[in-house]
Amino acid sequence: MMLRRNLRRTGMQDPARGCALLNDVSLLEPERLVGLGFRYWMLGRMSGDVTAWEQAWHLYSGVFGLTGGQVALGQLSSWVGALGRAGQRKIVVQPRSYSGFCHDECVAISMIAACQHRTCPALRACAFALVECSLIDEVVEQAQGFADTLLNLDQVLMPSSIVVAPAAIASACQLPN
Repeated sequence: MMLRRNLRRTGMQDPARGCALLNDVSLLEPERLVGLGFRYWMLGRMSGDVTAWEQAWHLYSGVFGLTGGQVALGQLSSWVGALGRAGQRKIVVQPRSYSGFCHDECVAISMIAACQHRTCPALRACAFALVECSLIDEVVEQAQGFADTLLNLDQVLMPSSIVVAPAAIASACQLPN
C-alpha cells in the first residue's frame, strides 16, 4: 500500500499495472517512438526538467533527422500540452530509464494508433481515459496532428496497438486515488 502511495506522489505507476500490449520498449519502432516520446515530454512538462525534453529531441532527431525531428516533436508537444490542459487527473508515466510502458503510456500509444487507423470510438475512449473529462476535442485534434505527422514520416502503428476502449476506461477509473 505504501509503495502505491509513493508511486502516485512521484507520478510513477506500479510496474505491475503495466501495459497489456507491450512489455518491452524495443518491440515495435513506431509504438516505441510514441511511448517514449510521450513519457519524456510528459516528464519534462510535469517536472520542468529540460533533460527529459532533450532526451525526446535526441530520440526523434536520431530517427527522423533534424527537420523531421523538429516537426514530430512540435506535434508531440502540442498533443501533450492539450492533454495537460484538459486533464482532470495527473497522467502517470514511468521514469525515463524504465524499459516497459505503464497503463497511461499504453493508452497514449493506443490513441495515436486509433488516429492513424481512423478508429474514432477507440480514439475518443482513449482521450477520455487519459483526461477523465468530456472536453476532449482539442486533445483529439492534436493527437490526430501528431498521428498524421508520424504517418508522413513512415511510422505506422499496428492496429493491434489499439486497446479495447471499454477496458481502457475501466482501468483508468480503477486507478487508486
